[in-house]
Amino acid sequence: MATAELDARVRRDGGSVAIELTGDVDGRAEAALENAYEEVASVDAVLLDFSGVSYINSTGIALIVGLLARARKNGQTLSARGLSRHYRQIFEITRLADFMTIVDEEDPA
Repeated sequence: MATAELDARVRRDGGSVAIELTGDVDGRAEAALENAYEEVASVDAVLLDFSGVSYINSTGIALIVGLLARARKNGQTLSARGLSRHYRQIFEITRLADFMTIVDEEDPA
């Protein structure tokens, strides 16, 4: 299976901040996620936009758990948007959905 290295770009739109993810969230994604998170570590709320993500493995889930732990420690809220039905179910099964808001595409962000 060919994998696409993750690109994580911070987008600021008015008062909202999003990390737009493109590629695969796997073990190689750690540096991209860390760098993007460092850019937003001081804001109150961060949206992870998974619209461009094609694959998330268990290591990627662990990286997201790590980001969630850091955000909670910093008093930030973390939410997710753009998850496929499959990955939304995984977030629910792994209980990530218990600790972050998952925004449906039809919901206003």
